[in-house]
Amino acid sequence: MKNNKNSVQGLIGLERFTKYGVKTDKSELAFFSVEPTNISVLSAANIDVKIHHLMMLLSTIPDLEILALDSCECFDTNKVYVKKRLHTEQNEAVRKLLQADYDFLDEIQVEMSSARQFMFAVRFRREKDEQIFNIINRVDKAISEHGFSARRMSKSEIKRMLALYFGTSISGEEIPDIEGETEFDLEGKTDEE
Repeated sequence: MKNNKNSVQGLIGLERFTKYGVKTDKSELAFFSVEPTNISVLSAANIDVKIHHLMMLLSTIPDLEILALDSCECFDTNKVYVKKRLHTEQNEAVRKLLQADYDFLDEIQVEMSSARQFMFAVRFRREKDEQIFNIINRVDKAISEHGFSARRMSKSEIKRMLALYFGTSISGEEIPDIEGETEFDLEGKTDEE
């Protein structure tokens, strides 16, 4: 087995970032970040209109994919671990600290529970750059015409989404293109060193 297939990137099929999105081993994906609508403040009739607009958009662009992701880290695993420690810990001072940690994780999870990120994705299999550009413009126009506020995601936004999805970032901070590049001062190195 080749070494590059042993990497996480190889296992999930990510090859590289492109001008329009992400290239995988099977296709290229372009992502549109969708501004969510708070349906809890809409009337039933307005919700029906939104659903109808989504149905019409999907009939206009049948290959459009919909993604709904948490826009921040999930703390369920951490909470389960702290809860187990609470049940087994004998030291009362440590139990108080563990309870404070659990309460804190619970509090921030509640605050972030409504933090969702919605996206549309378009998959390209064999199209050339010019075709991709034209399709993306057509999709962008159709999204707008059907009442959705969306914009194509940049490379850094896609990296943030992937980092949150794969659990490599809690808050979605910027991830460098090359792991560890910030740890070395390559500018200051000379051949004599």
